[in-house]
Amino acid sequence: MDKTNSTSGLIRTKSDQLVDTMAAALAAMKSPVSSGEAASSGGMDSSGNLSRKPSRRLAAASPARSSGSLGKNTHIRKSRSAQMKFDLEDLNSGAALSRASSASLGFSFSFTGFTVPPDEIADLTPFSDDELLEDLEAGRQRKRLQTEPTLPIYLKFTDVTYKVVLKGMTSTVERDILNGITGSVNPGEVLALMGPSGSGKTTLLSLLGGRVSEQAHGGSITYNDQPYSKSLKSRIGFVTQDDVLFPHLTVKETLTYAARLRLPRTLTREQKDQRAMDVIYELGLERCQDTMIGGSFVRGVSGGERKRVCIGNEIIINPSLLFLDEPTSGLDSTTALRIVDTLHDIAEAGKTVITTIHQPSSRLFLKFDKLILLGKGSLLYFGKASEAMVYFASIGCCPLIAMNPAEFMLDLANGNLTDISVPSELDDKVQMGNGETETKNGKPAPAVVHEYLVEAYETQVAEYEKKKLMNPIPIDEELKSQVCSKKREWGASWWEQYSILFWRGLKERRHDYFSWLRITQVLATATILGLLWWHSGSNNPNELQDQAGLLFFIAVFWGFFPVFTAIFTFPQERAMLSKERAADMYRLSAYFVARTTSDLPLDLILPVLFLLVVYFMAGLRMDTGSFFLTILTVFLCIIAAQGLGLAIGATLMDLKRATTLASVTVMTFMLAGGYFVKNVPVFISWLRYLSFNYHTYKLLLKVQYEHISHSINGVKIDNGYKEVGVLAAMVVGYRLLAYLSLRRMKLHPGA
Repeated sequence: MDKTNSTSGLIRTKSDQLVDTMAAALAAMKSPVSSGEAASSGGMDSSGNLSRKPSRRLAAASPARSSGSLGKNTHIRKSRSAQMKFDLEDLNSGAALSRASSASLGFSFSFTGFTVPPDEIADLTPFSDDELLEDLEAGRQRKRLQTEPTLPIYLKFTDVTYKVVLKGMTSTVERDILNGITGSVNPGEVLALMGPSGSGKTTLLSLLGGRVSEQAHGGSITYNDQPYSKSLKSRIGFVTQDDVLFPHLTVKETLTYAARLRLPRTLTREQKDQRAMDVIYELGLERCQDTMIGGSFVRGVSGGERKRVCIGNEIIINPSLLFLDEPTSGLDSTTALRIVDTLHDIAEAGKTVITTIHQPSSRLFLKFDKLILLGKGSLLYFGKASEAMVYFASIGCCPLIAMNPAEFMLDLANGNLTDISVPSELDDKVQMGNGETETKNGKPAPAVVHEYLVEAYETQVAEYEKKKLMNPIPIDEELKSQVCSKKREWGASWWEQYSILFWRGLKERRHDYFSWLRITQVLATATILGLLWWHSGSNNPNELQDQAGLLFFIAVFWGFFPVFTAIFTFPQERAMLSKERAADMYRLSAYFVARTTSDLPLDLILPVLFLLVVYFMAGLRMDTGSFFLTILTVFLCIIAAQGLGLAIGATLMDLKRATTLASVTVMTFMLAGGYFVKNVPVFISWLRYLSFNYHTYKLLLKVQYEHISHSINGVKIDNGYKEVGVLAAMVVGYRLLAYLSLRRMKLHPGA
């Protein structure tokens, strides 16, 4: 006892001996208490009396996943490290430190010479899959997501090839991206696509997810023995490598809008919102649900949380197939492990999960059920991930030092045999001194290693795997027929889609429109104009030349400003539009109308502030009707100019080219606006009728000076109906051109 108190004791136990050893250790620290009492007592109060306290448990290992129950979708989680937490709060003196080591399934305790009361150790039976799960990052318990049964989809692909055409200045070259890839994945399994950069992982994932047109690839890809159809979009979740999310929306808003757009119409709005909250708790995002997503210039959630939001966007529809493109990219090993654990939880519900992975840690690698190793577009291995090292050992490739299996395979795929045994066939070639196979360090050249690995797989494994794919799928014909349904169903009606997208657009862009930079820009410009034209009003036509210049500047400023704001609309949202349209979240027409109309309330607030400053400082016509007609004229100009910007941006979809074209167009319209040049040559006079600056300028002159003169500064004032009609035609015409440009453009392969 004394010896134990004088030195720090270190007790290491395995999970199956945890209860007995901990009870004995705690009993030894308190000699009056027997081992049996230590096992049945909970703690000690300050007077030395034992008090019973319930122990708390955080998580426990669940039974290993069963591999033979695919048909019933009754997969159970793989065993995870057991983690326990004991309550050692009521101590006589000193402090205790308890640490749990999940890697060794044990606990280490260091004691500093005080008397430790015997805590109760009870209820240590493992949790079942239906009980609570612990979110280690959030530190809170979460429930498993309860959804309707998932349609099982067995994915098979045979001899898949893909080529791209590279067009040069003088010649056209075809490049092979994939060369005869064969494999399969079943419900409840996680398939990892691994290989070096440029090996074709993302291309294969896009092909399997239906994101590439059928004409561009060869081979066979079937879903429950049926070819791909557009109805499968509602059963496929696709998480891209880049986190394409709106930065100013919160986590809750992002998932709620996705639920309202993607879930079937049979669910009410309240049920859809509840599904979004269920996904938040399932993924452990409740702690950050009211935090903005964030982006390059906006602080938001962490990288792991952002990736889980992307996954939540897809699993919210209860997909049968979930594709993920490098979901652990840029994350630390612990966060990456949580993401992969999440994928396993998703697969347990009978979903088929396929993910690309670049260089996983050894812990991550061991969690995959199946593995495809690619090298230069060729298949180097397909099979169980746990058997990959055995296969490569059988062909003479073994690591000579302790090495992460993933690093070992990536070295092989790159043709690097450093610290790897050289197969006898290649070793013989090196010993013969063949210049084509020998390198400086006496190892075979990477091209020769790649050729050997491809040939070895073709001769030893490929035919066997192809024969396995010929076996019939263990599901009935009714389930197969559900996959090939040609009917395309939307999650919401057109009006519901418009309404959801309208409010989502308002919430996302209100931060940009009401930024201090933009407000300061408008108010500063208005103040300067007001000071320069301070009380310049007059009833004498000869004294109105200066004030006519102010009206022309207003027409130019509110024609220039909206054009260069609207240009960025579609190019900046192209990635989001591509992603959501590929998933059939909404109709393009609903998006376009919502996107253009949601900007109007925001676009029309700043002009009002501008005119409130300029109008009275400059001493324009002090009449209520004239003031509101001036505002309406500026509004009409803004909407027309905005349409031009939308059309240019949607047609070119490139910011540099769009900005250049807009600069030339706006400058031309300004010069032809009727203020700088009075007598325009006949052969180019038609330009002024295309200029919204010209028509706006004439309307402003009419509103301000029709009671004074019929001609101001050489511009004839008429009734104004023609100008209003032309501007209205521009409002509709430019937007129609923008919509047709979006419709014509291929936003995403397979969209």
